[in-house]
Amino acid sequence: MEKILIKDIEKHIGNEVKLQGWIRNYRKASSKLRFIIFRDGSGHIQAVAFKPELGEEKFDIVKKLTIESSVELIGIPNKHPKNEGVFEFQLTDINIVDLAPEFPISKKEHGPDFLLSHRHLWLRSPKQNALMKIRHTIYFAICNYLNDNDFYRFDSPILTPNASEGTTTLFEVPYFDQGNAYLSQSGQLYLEAGIMSLGRVYDFGPVFRAEKSKTRKHLTEFWMMDAEAAFVEHAENMEIQENLIRFVIQTVINKNRKELEILERDIEQLQKADAPFKKMSHREAIDLLKSKGVEIGYGDDFGAAEEELLTADSDVPLFIDRWPKEIKSFYMKRDPDDENIVLGSDMIAPEGFGEIIGGSQREDDHDLLLERIKKENYDIKDYQWFLDLRKFGSVPHSGFGIGLERLIQWMSGVRHIREVIPFPRMIHRIYP
Repeated sequence: MEKILIKDIEKHIGNEVKLQGWIRNYRKASSKLRFIIFRDGSGHIQAVAFKPELGEEKFDIVKKLTIESSVELIGIPNKHPKNEGVFEFQLTDINIVDLAPEFPISKKEHGPDFLLSHRHLWLRSPKQNALMKIRHTIYFAICNYLNDNDFYRFDSPILTPNASEGTTTLFEVPYFDQGNAYLSQSGQLYLEAGIMSLGRVYDFGPVFRAEKSKTRKHLTEFWMMDAEAAFVEHAENMEIQENLIRFVIQTVINKNRKELEILERDIEQLQKADAPFKKMSHREAIDLLKSKGVEIGYGDDFGAAEEELLTADSDVPLFIDRWPKEIKSFYMKRDPDDENIVLGSDMIAPEGFGEIIGGSQREDDHDLLLERIKKENYDIKDYQWFLDLRKFGSVPHSGFGIGLERLIQWMSGVRHIREVIPFPRMIHRIYP
């Protein structure tokens, strides 16, 4: 007998097959009829247990079932008599793998702390299942786009001997007799070495930031994709980012429509975002905020409220570029027409989801970069290898980083970042 997944059920109409999975729910229709909502990770289906066809012994097993018990179902898939595109599973046999006790997560309302403490079980719910499938799609969509556009996967280390920009938000780790190492918050500096060998590179993995932030957008451990490209300057860097995000939008809509519907995501709004993105300078953004009554200066950064205001009338993401050098990193290249401006950009998602990408052209001049490292009071010997990249065949180059979880938030419409990563790590939570 063939073992199949629920997602392939349509290929086996009328043939007896085996399903393996868990009981999501069940209900009694009569003394001879039970309906079982069954899931296997790939989907869910209603199984029909009819006593005259199943037999008394097996029907007694059905009556013992509990939510989240693991079982093997044997039966015949059929088209639903009323609903087009829906299938039912007529049971001919059943085997219990493990009979579960009362499941802690019931139909009643549970608070976020309870659900996070039971995250290992909460992941089984339909909405969390849908989010993990969308996460999977977005991860591979990013990789597929980059792979198809001449970027090579280049894994950067998680343990680093020094910080890319100071140590105030880094986790320290004792490292044998060499003092302290740090958990990486970005692979960017190492990727800049990679481009000198491969031209275009990216990494994708967990990063760590010891920020004491408790907003709905912050985690202490999250996933980041960083990309770097040789001979790419500021305008082309933004073009690559826009094409990548539009590819992600298209892929999610094509592959995860069912999951988006489970999450009650406004798919039409997501479709509208697949159009040319908007751009404005930091100064223009400040002017716009001032016109809306916001008290803000030309040297200020943006918070969540400002980001939301800037995209309030837009269906597409907004690039904000040409930032004041004082609020951006030392390695960003200055505008040749204005030394006080860097050639960097942030991509702000619409619908109030905020920044999802930060990027810039990198400083490729050895002496200028050395001067800035000194000005920041960083130890030059920690950055000597980074400076070497500007001594031996330096080229114009640019890069950007995507926060995976923030992108998932926007694609799925989920407002809190804790739901879009399997096991969230926050200031006050490291269990389970």
